[in-house]
Amino acid sequence: MSIKKIGPAALERWVDGLIGRQTVIGVQAKGDKFAFAPLAKTSALRLDYDVAVTAPKAFLQPPCETLLRFNPKGYESVVDEQPFVLFGVHPYDAAAILQMDVVFAEGQADIHYLKRRAQATLVVSDVQQPSANVFAGCMNTAVLEQGGDVMLTRIGDAYLVESRSDKGAALVKSLAGEPDAAPADLQLRKKTWDDNRKRLRRHELKVKPGDLPALLARSYDHPVWEEKSKRCFSCGSCNLVCPTCYCFNVRDDVRWDLQSGERVRTWDGCMLAEFALVAGGHNFRKKKPERYRHRYLRKGQYLFEQHRQIACVGCGRCIGACVTKIANPVEIYNRLAEGPR
Repeated sequence: MSIKKIGPAALERWVDGLIGRQTVIGVQAKGDKFAFAPLAKTSALRLDYDVAVTAPKAFLQPPCETLLRFNPKGYESVVDEQPFVLFGVHPYDAAAILQMDVVFAEGQADIHYLKRRAQATLVVSDVQQPSANVFAGCMNTAVLEQGGDVMLTRIGDAYLVESRSDKGAALVKSLAGEPDAAPADLQLRKKTWDDNRKRLRRHELKVKPGDLPALLARSYDHPVWEEKSKRCFSCGSCNLVCPTCYCFNVRDDVRWDLQSGERVRTWDGCMLAEFALVAGGHNFRKKKPERYRHRYLRKGQYLFEQHRQIACVGCGRCIGACVTKIANPVEIYNRLAEGPR
């Protein structure tokens, strides 16, 4: 696949053309924060953002979505197959989406996620401004050398645009007349990648990601779970901002006529008090220390055993979202590495 070098004017023309043809979801300023939202004009796009408040997974697995509609005659599945572009996804969020692809395709494949994912074109943009709590450099997700449909990297006043898939090639077709990146440009991109591996480490993990499963396996009874969970509100904020959390609840909403309605899927989270509540009023993780511990074991051990991937990409959103400051994975993992005390 080709790598083009474009200036700001060419970037604007390119994105303008995309907006004119299909839905483009890009990062925009919302006060002093940033969020993914449909783009109406290129001037609103912010590729220099630090971190989006909500992960772009929300456009692949929406917080609330209708799965099917039913009435006395039967039911009809609701599947969203509208094409769209996710523009400006940071490498760590792209890595999370690639993990989600595996999760939703295994076993009984989830057609709602997979159909939407098939219609999405992913434009990944290297981080220009590290956020306050990012530790992607520690999790090997500061850079995405493979994956995504288009890779966008700023070098000086220009951008390198690399198509990485057939969908990506179709998206950058209008840039065919732009110059190819020179070897010196590729060296500058490599320097950006090397720098980001070092810069995106606002919290320094003292163990390797690959060591986490074994570390967690021997830390089941560590006192940190009880200690930290005493300040937990069970609000689930850490779950809801996490790009690799995918748990959901399903309910049937029946209309007033008691004849028709919708089956709806909504986000859920293991830190919520009723997450593990089952029939008969039984709750197999009723206590906060159990839920708090489960969050870390799930991300660092359980999902690794299933998919050979650590389900934490180091975005740091959970750290910022937690009002009692107990959700920093780096702090917990470093504490476990020190042993009980």
